Amino acid sequence: MTSTSSAASSLRRLYFVRAAFALAWAVLVALTGAGLGPVVLALVVLYPLFDVAAAIADARASRQSENVLGLYVNIAVSLLAAGGVAAAGATSGTPGILQVWGAWAIVSGVVQLVVGVRRRRMGGQWPMILSGGLSVGAGTSFILMASQPGAALTSVAGYAAVGGIFFLVSAIRLGSAVRKAPATAAA
Repeated sequence: MTSTSSAASSLRRLYFVRAAFALAWAVLVALTGAGLGPVVLALVVLYPLFDVAAAIADARASRQSENVLGLYVNIAVSLLAAGGVAAAGATSGTPGILQVWGAWAIVSGVVQLVVGVRRRRMGGQWPMILSGGLSVGAGTSFILMASQPGAALTSVAGYAAVGGIFFLVSAIRLGSAVRKAPATAAA
């Protein structure tokens, strides 16, 4: 039980960092994302790269074989997404970025859902499971939005903000699970 408590504690800290990053990033994109300039392009490439770093930290902390495979898939998908977003920004602009972002949201949402289900005994994972499911729907909407006139990257700011809130709720719930773990182990 101690290793589960330690993993939950590490995951809790990571979720707080992810929540803070996602919410700050969402504000920056909401403020600057009306047009595709170098700052916005850098921000939309940065987000999947941050996801890579977070998945690496998660894999190192969790060391649970059933979760690590999903995290490695997420690392690969997020690296591809960062490259795809950069390429789309250089070639096809906002619609291309929305298409790549949408595909990434769908695949990473499925991965997040699977990892959350596998971790549900740890506690605090229902927000991650819900977030994964919502990510699939949001990704689909980004792909559809890409073909609409006036498509803007500010829509991804809302996606990141909601994800940040889910990470925050999950971190708080994990705190409750960590506090209960010693009492459960003693019983």
